[in-house]
Amino acid sequence: MAKPITKNAADGAYLFVHFVGTESNANQEQIYFSVSQDGSTWKTLNNGMPVLTSSLGERGVRDPFIQRGIDGKYYIIATDLSIYNRRNDPNKWNACQTSGSKSIVVWESNDLVNWSEASLIGVADKNAGCTWAPESIYDPEKEMYMVFWASKVSDDNYSKQRIYRSYTKDFRTFTPAEVYIDNETSAIDTTILEDNGIYYRFTKDETYSSVTMMRSTSLSRGWEDVATYTINGEDGNKVTGYEGPTIYKLNGEDRFCLLLDYFSKGQGYKPFVTDDITRGSFVSATDFSFDEAYRHGTVMPITTAEYNALIEKYGN
Repeated sequence: MAKPITKNAADGAYLFVHFVGTESNANQEQIYFSVSQDGSTWKTLNNGMPVLTSSLGERGVRDPFIQRGIDGKYYIIATDLSIYNRRNDPNKWNACQTSGSKSIVVWESNDLVNWSEASLIGVADKNAGCTWAPESIYDPEKEMYMVFWASKVSDDNYSKQRIYRSYTKDFRTFTPAEVYIDNETSAIDTTILEDNGIYYRFTKDETYSSVTMMRSTSLSRGWEDVATYTINGEDGNKVTGYEGPTIYKLNGEDRFCLLLDYFSKGQGYKPFVTDDITRGSFVSATDFSFDEAYRHGTVMPITTAEYNALIEKYGN
C-alpha cells in the first residue's frame, strides 16, 4: 500500500495516468491513477479501479494525457474510443479509424483529487475518421497550449495517419485543426518533452511499429532526427513492437525514462533510461516494477503535498 511521504518533492513523486489491460472488459478502457515515490516502483490507486470514467461518445477512453496548466489547474485529455464496445465488429480496428470519434474527452481539476465531469469536445475536422492519442504542451511562442493528435481523413480515402494540432487557452475552445506531422508513412502517438530549451519529440511510425526521436528549439519548425538515438544499442527507429511513448525526467537526477507500451506482446509498458537525453542512447531498466499492465498514458512529476492528497483521497 502506498503511504504518505514527507520528503522534498525534488526527491521524487510522480503520477501516472493511463489505461490498462487488453480490452477484455469495459473498465479497462477508463482512466487509472498510479503513483510512485522514486519514478520506478508503481502502485495503482483506488483499489486498482478507474478514477475517472466516460459515458460520453464511445463510452470508453484510452491514451490519457495530463497537463499541469500555467493557470494552476490540471487537465486530462484522452481518446474517445472503446475497443471493448466494438468487440463484435471483426473490422473494429479499421472502422474506428474511418468512422470513430472526432472529439477528445476532457476533465479539469484544481487539486488533482476533485475532477469535473467529462466533456466531449470536437477538435478534429469534419473529414477526420478518428482523433487518437491527444497530448498537449504549452507553446511560449503562441502563449497557448498546443494540442496534437493522430487522424486519418477522407480527403485521401483514409490512406494514412497524420498528426494534427490545434491551440487552446482553456481546453474548452480550440483553433481549427491543421496538419502538424505528415510523414510518408502513418504516424501516431506523438509525445514531446522540453529540457533546457530543447524539445524532444517521440512518434510511433505505424507502418514499421517503431518509435522515432527528433529534436528542435521550436515546437513549430526546425525538427531533425537524433542521429545517435538507440535502444539497447540498436537503431531506435528499427526497434519494433512498441507504441504509446511517454518520457519523464527522474527527479533530482540527470536521468530520463522513456516508457514504451509493448503492445505487440501484450505486456504493457517497458522502461528504457538514458543519462544523456541529447544523445538519446536508451537502455533497458531492470529496477522498475508495475503492479499491472499499464497501457498508453503519461507520467507527471508531482509535489509531496499532491502525492499525499492523492493517497488520502484514493488510497489503496
